[in-house]
Amino acid sequence: MSIVYEAAAAAGAARAKTVSALAEAGVGRAPASLEAPSRRARLAAKGVNLVPARERLRPVVMKVLPPLLGLALLLLAWQILALRNPGFPTPLETWHEAAKLFADPFYRKGPNDQGIGWNVLASLRRVALGFGAAALVGIPLGFLIGRFSFVYGMFSPLISLLKPVSPLAWLPIGLLVFKAADPAAIWAIFICSIWPMIVNTAVGVQRVPQDYLNVARVLDLSEWKVVTRILLPAVLPYMLSGVRLAIGTAWLVIVAAEMLTGGVGIGFWVWDEWNNLNVPHILIAIGVIGVVGLLLELALVALAKAFSYEEK
Repeated sequence: MSIVYEAAAAAGAARAKTVSALAEAGVGRAPASLEAPSRRARLAAKGVNLVPARERLRPVVMKVLPPLLGLALLLLAWQILALRNPGFPTPLETWHEAAKLFADPFYRKGPNDQGIGWNVLASLRRVALGFGAAALVGIPLGFLIGRFSFVYGMFSPLISLLKPVSPLAWLPIGLLVFKAADPAAIWAIFICSIWPMIVNTAVGVQRVPQDYLNVARVLDLSEWKVVTRILLPAVLPYMLSGVRLAIGTAWLVIVAAEMLTGGVGIGFWVWDEWNNLNVPHILIAIGVIGVVGLLLELALVALAKAFSYEEK
């Protein structure tokens, strides 16, 4: 009996070894197509795609990292400049001064001693008045120049002659005519803002397809309907581009104009701080001017996108 048991055990061991060898060779295993699908495959069949965390974070990193590196590079250059020039404040010193300055930006201690908030508002008021007057004059004039060849021939040489003149060159004329600094600064804003509005509006009118105007002529539309129904929708993107250029130029000019005319305003505030040798406040004013200009630009970009056919 022991011989029979030993033979059976040997046969069982041989059978197990054979099955193991076949399993390693892949014989007897179910095909891959018959195996249970993975979780990603099941979700993909339902229209859900799993994106790895690294791929999800990559767009965020590429959007945030470059501006941070640019800011770090600016701060590094600023710190090196401050170390090489003892009178130049470091970024940290300027930050502490800014915290004190913006703790009460709207204080008033006299006509020439007011917080930075009042100075920014005064500059924005002048820009709004000069810019608004330029829009009221420049946009209709641009329509007329682009619409009628006679008007184009009359104003084109004047625009070509006066447009290259620096806006500050017009400031003495404003002082002579208006006898006051505030309207003279508004006049400088007006004269620098009007040219982009005229030129861009006229170009937009001239690029309206002639077929549109031919249809209006066939339908016997009045000039008012031609302007409001045909020209204005087509010219609006060009007109808004001129407005964007004008507001940027106006914000640049008001700082220089206020340095020359005095009074309340961010330009005068910068010049007054320079007379007091308060360099940190000058750097803070530069930052404020840049931020306000950026906000104005972003607002007009959003307005242009809202009325842009391509964005729609």
